Amino acid sequence: MLAKRVLEGKTRGYVNHPQLIRFKLYDKPIDLIDAYLTQIYYEAEKRGYLFDYSKIRCITISKAVSVTCGQLKYEFKHLLEKLKKRDVKRFEELKRLNTKFIKPNPIFRVVEGGIESWERVE
Repeated sequence: MLAKRVLEGKTRGYVNHPQLIRFKLYDKPIDLIDAYLTQIYYEAEKRGYLFDYSKIRCITISKAVSVTCGQLKYEFKHLLEKLKKRDVKRFEELKRLNTKFIKPNPIFRVVEGGIESWERVE
């Protein structure tokens, strides 16, 4: 939701966060973030989580956005590092996953490639 507010120009923080570049490169960034959050909403519903649907426009996009397999692996590794500190049980469940079987948000289409040039690699 913060990313949506940044793209809408409603906050001054995180405006240069590298993850926002993928949305900014899209011809209609607000549509893309809403389509992304729509998919998050659907997944939250499946899992029984609360998600304030009123804060987004539930839309779909006609063309998937490319994401490299290297970027997905990097983001999964980053998630695991956070979970290791915040939720050890979930970390233990996910660390065994083969990254080949990680599915991105449905707005993305996986293509070959490494970590995106805009990513800040630690």
